[in-house]
Amino acid sequence: MAKKPDQTASFMVRFNQKIFEEDGESKVQWRGKISHIQGGEDENFSDFNDALIFMQKKLAELTNEATKDQSEESREGILDKSFSMWKTIKEVGPKVIMDTIKDPKKQISQIQDQIQDQISHIGDEISEKVQIDQWRKASRADYNKIQESIDELSKELKKLSSKVDSIKKK
Repeated sequence: MAKKPDQTASFMVRFNQKIFEEDGESKVQWRGKISHIQGGEDENFSDFNDALIFMQKKLAELTNEATKDQSEESREGILDKSFSMWKTIKEVGPKVIMDTIKDPKKQISQIQDQIQDQISHIGDEISEKVQIDQWRKASRADYNKIQESIDELSKELKKLSSKVDSIKKK
């Protein structure tokens, strides 16, 4: 079976605040830079909608690549479903950013809660009993691969937990 291309898309968004005087009045302007981590591309923006468009474009490219063997009709349906997520982000995203700028401690607390919920959820899933009949035909290489994945996941969970703890201390 051919290996599918990596369907991971990570973005880093940086904001830079500029405070200036105009007509004797203090003003503030936020500018940003968004980077697509896997592709190494980035774009500057002063309107967050431009950052959303950048992300949407990169994700559409991934979706098109992943569905290139499907019919045009099927591809359009998948893209439509994908774009519906962006409607929500477009409505909610700017408010979340403004709330974070206004009260960063509150937002960090909410993010910590979300991370803890995800850690608990993942832990519950991992601890569920695996039906052994499904794995009887697995090869030793399959078992080794699964063990490596579990070890890697465990390391990532420890790192994430450590980061959450350090954020809580702040």
